[in-house]
Amino acid sequence: MKTICLYFEIHQIIHLKRYRFFDIGTDHYYYDDYENERSINYIAEHSYLPALDTLLQMIKENGDYFKVAFSISGVGMEQLEVHAPQVLDKLQQLNNTGCVEFLAEPYSHGLSSLANAESFAADVKKQSDKMTEYFGRRPTVLRNSSLIYSDDIGLQAAQMGFQGMLTEGAKHVLGWKSPHYVYSCSEAPNLKLLLRDVKLSDDISLRFNNHEWNEFPLFADKYVDEIAALPKEEEVINIFMELSALGIAQPLSSNILDFLHAIPACAKQRGITFSTPSEICENRKSVALLDVPDTLSWVDEERDISCWLGNPMQREAFDKLYSIADRVRIANDPRINQDWDYLQASNNFRFMTTKPSNVALDRGIYSSPFDAFTNYMNILGDFMNRVNDLYPDDIDNDELNSLLTTIKNQGDDLQMKEKEIERLQTKISKLQEEEESLRATIAKQKTKAAGTRTTAKLRTAKKAEPKGKA
Repeated sequence: MKTICLYFEIHQIIHLKRYRFFDIGTDHYYYDDYENERSINYIAEHSYLPALDTLLQMIKENGDYFKVAFSISGVGMEQLEVHAPQVLDKLQQLNNTGCVEFLAEPYSHGLSSLANAESFAADVKKQSDKMTEYFGRRPTVLRNSSLIYSDDIGLQAAQMGFQGMLTEGAKHVLGWKSPHYVYSCSEAPNLKLLLRDVKLSDDISLRFNNHEWNEFPLFADKYVDEIAALPKEEEVINIFMELSALGIAQPLSSNILDFLHAIPACAKQRGITFSTPSEICENRKSVALLDVPDTLSWVDEERDISCWLGNPMQREAFDKLYSIADRVRIANDPRINQDWDYLQASNNFRFMTTKPSNVALDRGIYSSPFDAFTNYMNILGDFMNRVNDLYPDDIDNDELNSLLTTIKNQGDDLQMKEKEIERLQTKISKLQEEEESLRATIAKQKTKAAGTRTTAKLRTAKKAEPKGKA
């Protein structure tokens, strides 16, 4: 039986402010708060809230027949917490239906999987902890930033304990194979792979409102008919996109939400179900190993990482950033960690691209890729100085790690000794209380004994008195 796995990504760009060379060392705040608030409120109003309302209505109308999955970056969650908490309320309502799954992804929505295994693991764990805190269930399926994947990344995902991972059904990887099956990582066969159907996903997220598209207008029954017409043995149809496609990339005036709302009824008529990623991983067997020696993603025609690391500027910024990854992780300073998350975000490197693209790229405050590179490197220069000021750069990572481990161990020893002192003080207090109680008991007994002796003397004296004359 065919099943649709519908997944949406929620991520919010953290906009950097204009930062000059002469700001280095004097200004340690890097963000455009006005633009961050303006942009997320606009997206929430024109996309997130109406789209989530529609999905909630679809669940209420269809019960547990309709299911959907989300992955939310940690930095996106932070922006929602500050500027649009009503979106989180909607996500909580969806979570309460039991028909929604929340996936793991890097907290920063960054490229740590391409640079530093320890940073990647920490990035994913931090986001998974946040998902568990908000929605009460720890993710079991991983979705890397922009569906970035390779055999090595899959192996690490398996070592981190995930049962499945989402990635792109890229033609140069699949060849003659279909994306409508469950595959496994060639380096870790226990990790199942769900591959995005590029055409069916992009028909909604990229082409739906394109009047020059030869399939325009697209109706729900026609869309589901295309799925139903797939070969019988091709049973898993993965439709992945950004949630902002519903309302931003495809405006609400295009009736995109009416189209989405009609899909479950059309699918039910044709005997097609809906499943979450974890349900597919648990209930469907893998048909083959998938070899992905070179890294792929869902971005641009090449479906690779060239949009982030395709020119010398991007690679220099990337290498410079991750040259201090170990020091940032070892230092574990709260303010440094927050800036680290924001500076890792993949859009910072995307703004530096010189590639032509079919998808419009809004560079925001930047007039050119070089402008984006210059601004980012100024900020990165200040950030690196702060990291080195925290722990001098003449101490190498191994020495720093050893030093901080020693400090941590000493702190643990002090904590243990403090607990032991507290335990002994409690014991002393208890003994003192017992001693005081015993003293009180003894004093009481002495008083009682003294009273007894006095009574006895009085009785003896009374008996010894001579009897009166008649």
